Amino acid sequence: MERTDKEVVIGEVKAKFDRMTSAVFLDFKGLNVAVVTKLRDEFRKAGVEYRVVKNSLVHHAIKHHKWANKLDGTLIGMTGIAWSYEDPSAAAKVVKAFRKEKEHEALKIKAGLIDGQILNAEGVENQLASMPGKNELRATLLATMAAPMQQFLQQLNAPLQNFVYVLKAKEDAANKAG
Repeated sequence: MERTDKEVVIGEVKAKFDRMTSAVFLDFKGLNVAVVTKLRDEFRKAGVEYRVVKNSLVHHAIKHHKWANKLDGTLIGMTGIAWSYEDPSAAAKVVKAFRKEKEHEALKIKAGLIDGQILNAEGVENQLASMPGKNELRATLLATMAAPMQQFLQQLNAPLQNFVYVLKAKEDAANKAG
């Protein structure tokens, strides 16, 4: 790879780290091409970008970040990086689901990155992957916004319901008496 090619790759990787909401660093040693292709397809479906980049180029791309030196132990050996841009937990969820199958156990999580914080493999699988996704958060917000309106309508309907109950009780009492 020539120097100009390396500079282009460094620029692309730097842009991905600047734009991402989270990243997951993976060790894919021991996986065959078919399994890695399936992993890439799963990432694509979830809106996650996955790329294998030389560790030295990643070091150059992230050196301007405060957290860069914390990744020195992670950027050793074969490293694939999955960047999430919209949903911070998307990449972690894909990896966690992917690793559940027996033939995919060779895929190892090296580390995770979210908001400048480095997570170990356990943190990625237990914390980042269990965060609610964008759609789940939207549904929660919508339910929270709709709840006061529902309660207000129930309060408006309560006098009418009570009036109907009183009429029904009077009718039942009149039927028993008559």
